[in-house]
Amino acid sequence: MSDMNLENARFNMIEQQIRPWEVLDQRVLDLLNKLPREDFVPERYRRLAYMDTTLPLGNDQVMMPPRVEARILQALNIQADETVLEVGTGSGYVTALLANLGDHVYSVDINAEMTRTAGDKLADCGITNVTLETGDAARGWDAHAPYDVIVITGSLPLLPVSFKQALNVGGRMVAILGDSPVMEVVLITREGESEWAQETLFETDLPALINAPEPERFIL
Repeated sequence: MSDMNLENARFNMIEQQIRPWEVLDQRVLDLLNKLPREDFVPERYRRLAYMDTTLPLGNDQVMMPPRVEARILQALNIQADETVLEVGTGSGYVTALLANLGDHVYSVDINAEMTRTAGDKLADCGITNVTLETGDAARGWDAHAPYDVIVITGSLPLLPVSFKQALNVGGRMVAILGDSPVMEVVLITREGESEWAQETLFETDLPALINAPEPERFIL
């Protein structure tokens, strides 16, 4: 697909997918228009970079649909002085979006190859305010806590309390909770030392985070 066609596809993504899904934050819209999503998509799916669909990344992981990424960014309302934790680096595209909005992003992926390729893509975009780490963060990642913002890009049957504890007071987290086929994308805000507010943003269905803790399930 030519650069002109990709620009056209990016414009259509914003006007036909993102705005109708109530994403009206101009900072988010400008960033989605500026950052070339096709540079983060696996080469064989490059022409699908702006389609309203998940895209396979391998290892049973996917890129979220663009409108889901946009709604999450809008809900988090990231400020320029804030520290962000991303669990699940994946393609590095959401990492790049977060880095453009916040002060510093710590991004963790269990797969070393994904960490490496995401690092190459971020470097190609000139993004330097990201620390990429390889490890299992399915139950939390306190190495740089507390955080102002936490984004968990894979789904979790239940949310380990360690993530909530790792937020600063006033901090926000987006997590995808539940079991397929219906999961809730929730925004959690830490309102005090032992107070958190939770709001459901929308429903979706995305692959689970590798090694996501499972609840006790009763077998009849």
